[in-house]
Amino acid sequence: MASVGEYIREQRSAAQLSLRQLSQATGVSNPYLSQVERGLRKPSAEILAQIAKALQISAESLYVRAGILEPRQGDPSVTAALASDPTLTDRQRQSLLEIYAAFQSENDAHRGTDAQRPAAETRRSAPSRKDK
Repeated sequence: MASVGEYIREQRSAAQLSLRQLSQATGVSNPYLSQVERGLRKPSAEILAQIAKALQISAESLYVRAGILEPRQGDPSVTAALASDPTLTDRQRQSLLEIYAAFQSENDAHRGTDAQRPAAETRRSAPSRKDK
């Protein structure tokens, strides 16, 4: 996984912003942003949030790369699509990611319960072809 600085540089390039433009958009000094991109400084969560807002990306993705948050479980393509959808607000993205994580936890709990049941009981609870 790329460092947070490399990721910020990639996102800045994709947004076609210069370092100076990102500095102006975030209110963070140009030299400091340069040091972050080169991996010489570790930005705070507040600075990361400002950068995410200016780049119109998920603050969560920056927090994960910076080691502030643990990565979410699940299909990375689903979480990446939800986290990067530009048609959603940050709150909507967060809500969808939380719902997705809740469904995964619920399914994991059910799988654990099924694994603990005796095989005969699991077979009995499964619908038969006649029931379908």
